[in-house]
Amino acid sequence: MVRVTIYHNPRCTKSRETLKLLEARDVEPVVVEYLVDPPDVKTLKTLAGKLGLRPRDFIRRKEKEFRALKLKDKLDNDDALLKAMAAHPILIERPIVVAGRKAALGRPPQAVLEIL
Repeated sequence: MVRVTIYHNPRCTKSRETLKLLEARDVEPVVVEYLVDPPDVKTLKTLAGKLGLRPRDFIRRKEKEFRALKLKDKLDNDDALLKAMAAHPILIERPIVVAGRKAALGRPPQAVLEIL
């Protein structure tokens, strides 16, 4: 069986719904509360590859840190965005579910079923 990991924020409705959806399918994921245990730049780069997305596609643009760090001007600079996301994990879109070599954003939660 493939190991499943969820980058989870327990305060986020979509993240909680995604975790419940996995558990309802008898999937017991490794839960990483990424605000407590943030992924480093290398891990974020790996996640981007598994998602098939650039960092600009899974950064939370409505967070105050996004504005404060003036990241709108750096949307084409993957390295700058990854460093910002590692330093300020609130910027990471959630939840991210990883199953083997694939990953999906749980927006909507049912999107993660495609990788299971």
